[in-house]
Amino acid sequence: MTIESTIEDKLLSHFAPLHLDVINESHQHNVAPGSESHFKVIIVSNSFEGERLIKRHRAINALLASELAESIHALALHTYTEKEWHDYYEANTRLSPKCLGGSKG
Repeated sequence: MTIESTIEDKLLSHFAPLHLDVINESHQHNVAPGSESHFKVIIVSNSFEGERLIKRHRAINALLASELAESIHALALHTYTEKEWHDYYEANTRLSPKCLGGSKG
């Protein structure tokens, strides 16, 4: 099992996320090809409701303690409630232009 899939499995089972991206960013760093040492996690979960950012991050770090101790060098966490995600996504996503239908332009 890869570290990426281990992270994903643990987060899925513990936080029941509405959205989860586990992104291996190791290739952007000075590591051997195929490394699994640098990750970014984007997670949206109702379990974060009412929790401060530091508590969310501590909960994930505790869940992934063995991976952080043994394999993961860097872990960027982006944690959102459903409302925060909706607000963030809406504010940072541009609408596609309206189609003029090829010959209608």
